[in-house]
Amino acid sequence: MSGPGRVLLACASQPVDRVPVWLMRQAGRYLPEYRQLRQHHDFLTLCETPDLAAEVTLQPMRRFDLDAAIVFADILLLVRVLGADVAYVEGSGPQVSGLPAAQDIHFPHLDRVHETLAFVGATVHQVRAQLAADKAVIGFAGAPFTVLSYLLEGGPSTDFAHTKALMNQDAPTFCRLLAGLAEMTYAYLDLQVAAGADVVQVFDSWVGALAASDFKTFVAPVVKDLIQRVRALGVPVIYFAPQTAGYLREVAGTQPDVVSVDWRISLAEARRLTGGACQGNLDPAVLRDGPRARIEREVRRVLDEWGDRPGLIFNLGHGVDRRTPVQHVHWLVEAVHAGPR
Repeated sequence: MSGPGRVLLACASQPVDRVPVWLMRQAGRYLPEYRQLRQHHDFLTLCETPDLAAEVTLQPMRRFDLDAAIVFADILLLVRVLGADVAYVEGSGPQVSGLPAAQDIHFPHLDRVHETLAFVGATVHQVRAQLAADKAVIGFAGAPFTVLSYLLEGGPSTDFAHTKALMNQDAPTFCRLLAGLAEMTYAYLDLQVAAGADVVQVFDSWVGALAASDFKTFVAPVVKDLIQRVRALGVPVIYFAPQTAGYLREVAGTQPDVVSVDWRISLAEARRLTGGACQGNLDPAVLRDGPRARIEREVRRVLDEWGDRPGLIFNLGHGVDRRTPVQHVHWLVEAVHAGPR
């Protein structure tokens, strides 16, 4: 396909010859070529070295007929601009340390974002130069709430006790930190767009821990403003906010071009609630476990739920599980290409 490519057309709810497909975490640990690189380089070295990060980004594009490459990076690279230390502990997720108390966190001049994370821009530039014009390059960043939760919790959490305590007990500080992180996030996405990203995705991985009223009060205004500013850069924005089926209408109210939804809601209902383009939403466990007939059946179900209206980007409801066999991804992509039957 020539022209702007399927992902960009779908973001604009324009007709496509077939539903575009890419997968969150499509570059990573399930691929043997990635594991081979990790034998020689740690995770941060891969992220910080544009040649290596571009190679990892392009690995799944060589294996599968995907419609977009998402830049290999991490949502917590941004917090290093604040002087935080980030350690990636196998089996435990990222651990953040080295920051003062919440009341004492202050934000540097935004030029520091471009200076500190220039290697991400270099990666985007390399990927865009090597990828076919009709394949989209997706840049990304963590949403302010999700990044803030890592800063306050020090790592992944099940109850977000520190984050909610600050929100409940010191709302002015909580809002100040969200606003500061939103400014940094905008600068980070601006860097990626300037380097050649065609689309950006904002990952709000932990926002589903909030009540609908707290999302509406604290998070939605910040995210909406961020999305509008990034859209003004000339690229569509995908907003991924899992576990928010109960207030998906409010999520859509932040006005992204595409709402990315998890597997806890049908695409038919997601389309009704959002009124626009959607991305999703196969359960990653189906892709991991198979068998082929199950993967094909579930892909058709997702496509059938959406129907023949334009504006769908096929994806998972979360990232590819590292235990997923490579062959299963081939089967998924072929099933999406085959379409509903």
